[in-house]
Amino acid sequence: MTESLFEVPGEGGDRGAVDFAGPGASAPLAVRMRPATLDEVVGQQHLLGPGSPLRRLVEGAGAASVLLYGPPGTGKTTLASLISQATGRRFEALSALSAGVKEVRAVIDLARRRLLNNEQTVLFIDEVHRFSKTQQDALLAAVENRIVLLVGATTENPSFSVVSPLLSRSLVLQLRSLSDDDIRAVLDRALTDPRGLGGRYTIADDAVDHIVRIGGGDARRALTALEAAAEATGDGSEVTLELVEASVDRAAVRYDRDGDQHYDVISAFIKSIRGSDVDAALHYLARMITAGEDPRFIARRLVVHASEDIGMADPTALQTATAAAQAVQLIGMPEAKLALAQATIHLATAPKSGAVVAAIGAAMADVSAGKAGLVPPHLRDGHYAGAERLGNAKGYRYPHDDPDGVLAQQYPPDDLVGVDYYVPTDHGVEREIGPRVEKLRRIVRGRR
Repeated sequence: MTESLFEVPGEGGDRGAVDFAGPGASAPLAVRMRPATLDEVVGQQHLLGPGSPLRRLVEGAGAASVLLYGPPGTGKTTLASLISQATGRRFEALSALSAGVKEVRAVIDLARRRLLNNEQTVLFIDEVHRFSKTQQDALLAAVENRIVLLVGATTENPSFSVVSPLLSRSLVLQLRSLSDDDIRAVLDRALTDPRGLGGRYTIADDAVDHIVRIGGGDARRALTALEAAAEATGDGSEVTLELVEASVDRAAVRYDRDGDQHYDVISAFIKSIRGSDVDAALHYLARMITAGEDPRFIARRLVVHASEDIGMADPTALQTATAAAQAVQLIGMPEAKLALAQATIHLATAPKSGAVVAAIGAAMADVSAGKAGLVPPHLRDGHYAGAERLGNAKGYRYPHDDPDGVLAQQYPPDDLVGVDYYVPTDHGVEREIGPRVEKLRRIVRGRR
């Protein structure tokens, strides 16, 4: 993508230098409509206020390296192009898809020579999250010593994809998805601006609405849809809803399986199930399936959730989730989506309880705190030679010898006698389990 956006100028012989001069008429609409000034930028006002680090950088006054983090089509490359126009700066661009350590070091060497003439270099790296650790480490000294002013663009959360030393030396600025009104403004400008469609087309309101939905906050996607529909009309025709629908199969789902969207969507999925919102849970499930998420990952999360947030309030939830995971393995997609949907519906509509998590958490906390006394002698293994001389298993009472199948006997170490870990709720099956647990504790602890 970067190679089609950045044109190498013929002057000066600065290998890798780029020029953001206006693209030709044959360039895609999204490229032709890239803002040429800061005033044309739509959205991101939270980062472009007076005196903000990003505005200072765009206006040529900032000195900090930045990582521009946000969804596709929100203006990361646009802002980089504006920074390239800042007074007194030379601009170099690399794509993490094609550049290696050699190219990075070549740009840094070039920037070091320019500093001798008081020329600062802005190094723009598109898809910076795709740089390996070695490639990112190669940038550290140059960024720290301001040999280059780094502008990195990434669709992934830098906390997951950028090495800590580089992260600490840069400002992380998060760009937001464009609002529906922002996308409408982008479309209106593209329809009338000479760089765009130049007023040659009209568009129906419902067609605009559909393109806005298709865009999903991504200006590039919306402009691509508009261009495709306009090309299908013939000169001077109206862009209708039918033409838009015919030109664009469906809105792509914004979901990066390796980035923060991956974590955000699965988090929303689990929280929707926990909150018993079956419809929201199904939405996020559909979003993951449509985007090609590994169904085994979804199934694993359902299995964990069945115990984590439902537990004994509905013991069959774990069975359903486990069965869905097995179906994924045995059947595969796309048919396994039905099993995943069934498990999602079961878990979302089941009564909820966090008692299992609380119980094991409390027990492990005691163990970590050193409360792990000796196993009572009557519970120790008595099957090996010499066990009897040690007193192992002496006095053990076999519960099945009691008519009720339960009798008074010490099971925990001395320090933990009388400690309750499992506290059933009054939700679902636990409403019945609670009184039974209390009765069992009274009997086992000799308090009939």
